[in-house]
Amino acid sequence: MNTCILIIGACGQIGTELTLKLREINGDNAVIASDIREGSKELMKSGPFEFINAMEYDSILNVIEKYKVTDVYLMAAMLSATGEKFPAKAWELNMNSLFNVLNLAKEGKFKKLFWPSSIAVFGPTTPKEYTPQETVMEPSTVYGISKQAGERWCEYYFNKFGVDVRSIRYPGIISWKTNPGGGTTDYAVEIYHNALLIGKYNSFLNKGTKLPMMYMDDAIEATIKIMDANPEDVKIRSSYNLAAMSFTPEEIAEEIKKIVPEFRISYNSDFRQNIADSWPRSIDDSKAREDWGWKHKIDIKKMSEIMLNSLHTKYEEI
Repeated sequence: MNTCILIIGACGQIGTELTLKLREINGDNAVIASDIREGSKELMKSGPFEFINAMEYDSILNVIEKYKVTDVYLMAAMLSATGEKFPAKAWELNMNSLFNVLNLAKEGKFKKLFWPSSIAVFGPTTPKEYTPQETVMEPSTVYGISKQAGERWCEYYFNKFGVDVRSIRYPGIISWKTNPGGGTTDYAVEIYHNALLIGKYNSFLNKGTKLPMMYMDDAIEATIKIMDANPEDVKIRSSYNLAAMSFTPEEIAEEIKKIVPEFRISYNSDFRQNIADSWPRSIDDSKAREDWGWKHKIDIKKMSEIMLNSLHTKYEEI
């Protein structure tokens, strides 16, 4: 059977770039993008698109049967900062969408499922430095609670029903192509835009707030790599720790100043500071590196060069 991929939530920050990369690898018609809304022109024109409400079981099933889908990536979610404003909606979306695809996989409607977790599963009592794979998890946000519950359900469906579900705990994801979607780590995207547009940035996190981060290309590579891994190499069926770099707003500002010397940063923390304070400062992802060969490529210096050069070109074209 030929691989046919369905991406639910394809118009989000990660979903957009994941869709385009998978189309590049598998062919445009082998990757079905879907969302509750339209996405970028590039995404909409490069291959098939279907409107799907991730909370509607039949909506997902119809598309799976229409295209004979083999692999599903569930990227639809309400993120941490937005979720704190709409907690009931966040819980409903994040959990019901997961149950829909887990049950469809259980019923044999497709073969393999990717579901992203997050460092938000950790909480104030979690060890902050090099947070281990297995540790105390007491999340303090609705997003984190839903992700922790989701991890347990993924592991349960694997053990109980043999569902081939695979997951990684994303750190903060940074990209220039798509606007961020309401996460606590969004400052690390906004800061580059502001550096070029107005030469300054007012950070909603304090300067000493160190968080695990990753450039989008590495996140996409990790996602595809775990899905391509042999089933026996995926030994953890809740979710794998994933890491690349950790830095503070002050450190990223210093990298920007090397390219934009006049750039200035100020600090005015808001409710997102409390969320960030509950998360790890760095992550131990040795299990992912040992089990299925994960290795990041991009550090803060290289990322800053890519972000500023790419955004400069983007703004010149507008």
